[in-house]
Amino acid sequence: QVQLVESGGGLVQAGGSLRLSCAASGRTFSSDAMGWFRQAPGKERKFVSAITWSGGNTYYADSVKGRFTISRDNAKNTVYLQMNSLKPEDTAVYYCAAKRDRTYYSSSDYRGQEYDYWGQGTQVTVSS
Repeated sequence: QVQLVESGGGLVQAGGSLRLSCAASGRTFSSDAMGWFRQAPGKERKFVSAITWSGGNTYYADSVKGRFTISRDNAKNTVYLQMNSLKPEDTAVYYCAAKRDRTYYSSSDYRGQEYDYWGQGTQVTVSS
C-alpha cells in the first residue's frame, strides 16, 4: 500500500520559515517524480513545486520562486519543501504527490495534477 505522509506544517509569522517533509512508503520512491501542491480555503488546489526522480530538475510556481526550495533524499524516501520568507498568502493545506517519472515528461507534466498518489495534507498558516 502506497502512503505519503506530510509533516512540518504549523503556524508561523510572516517572514518566517518552515520545512515540510513527505515520507513515502509502499513503492520504489526513487523512480518517482514528486510534487507539492497547496489548497487555500475556498480555492482550487494549485501547483507549488516538483522534482524529478534524480533531483536533477526542479520546478516552481512563480509565486514561490526564490523563496521555496524542493529537495529529496531517496535513501530516506523523503521529499522536502523548505519555505522561507513566508507570506500570509502562502496559507493553505500543502499536499505532496508522487508518480512514476518518465524521460519524455515536460515541465507541464510536472506542474499538472495528474499524479497517482497523494498525501493527506499538512496545514500551513502564516500570520501577518
